[in-house]
Amino acid sequence: MQTIRVLDSHTGGEPTRIIVEGGPELGTGPLRERLNIFREQFDDLRSAVMNEPRGSDVLVGGLLCRPTDPTCAAGIIFFNNAGYLHMCGHGTIGLMVTLHWMKQLGLGSHRIETPVGVVTATLLDEQRVSVQNVSSYRSRKSVAVDVPGYGRVTGDISWGGNWFFLVSDHGQDLQLAKWKELSEFTLKIRDALAQNGITGADGGEIDHIELFGPPQHANSDSRNFVMCPGGAYDRSPCGTGTSAKLACLAADGKLAAGAVWRQESIVGTIFEGSWLPDEHSAHKDAIIPTITGSAWITGEASLILQVSDPFRAGIRS
Repeated sequence: MQTIRVLDSHTGGEPTRIIVEGGPELGTGPLRERLNIFREQFDDLRSAVMNEPRGSDVLVGGLLCRPTDPTCAAGIIFFNNAGYLHMCGHGTIGLMVTLHWMKQLGLGSHRIETPVGVVTATLLDEQRVSVQNVSSYRSRKSVAVDVPGYGRVTGDISWGGNWFFLVSDHGQDLQLAKWKELSEFTLKIRDALAQNGITGADGGEIDHIELFGPPQHANSDSRNFVMCPGGAYDRSPCGTGTSAKLACLAADGKLAAGAVWRQESIVGTIFEGSWLPDEHSAHKDAIIPTITGSAWITGEASLILQVSDPFRAGIRS
């Protein structure tokens, strides 16, 4: 029998499950190498924690790791029901609140190591966190793709820690009650991108689709619907997705450096985003985005994996 201790939280409605004890031994190498070891040797554990009957498609998980960089307070590897994530904004906010709950972090700024680089996260109070994300940039503007059943859809390809296809002109009604229709539409966009060989830079898979529309809150700038890799929509405004959006706004001259963009999610929660130029990036118009949001602890549990359990490794779809 194997026991895994987890702490659950939600950031703007999107759940995060952090493995704090009982995770796999991945060695002490760079987090990118440890992620590959996790994927190749311990993927059953990811599935057991994320998938039914212990998890759900909506969950995003994180494995708390000892960082290789001594200046970092923690290392983290993010994953979901379908596989592994490069970076997760809402998950980093949830991680900071979780570490504070565990009395491992105090208020203030802390460096967090991820497989795609070090981010700086500032715990503003017990719930509110600002994350200075990895360098973000728009790779291609106004890319058209024919989507079966919907016609031609045009969007921008942008990196915010994951690859996104961002669409504003889509004709969809961004209401929570329409989540099934929006899910079907965005999944078909993702399939069409893959079938037409449309990728991010260096062949990176575009595994997030983000729709934008008018906000419902008077003090918000935009409302979004984000389809995540595992087929579930993001309940939060999406940290890496908001970073990708900021990169597009900056490149188009629609948001000045330091100005605040208030991104509203499909469930009505809000992230605040701003950016500064990335003077060290080789990518034109690259930015350093900062995303601010709040998270709350929702539970603490010991997950039990019995040898005789036919679904020890979860139910894989």
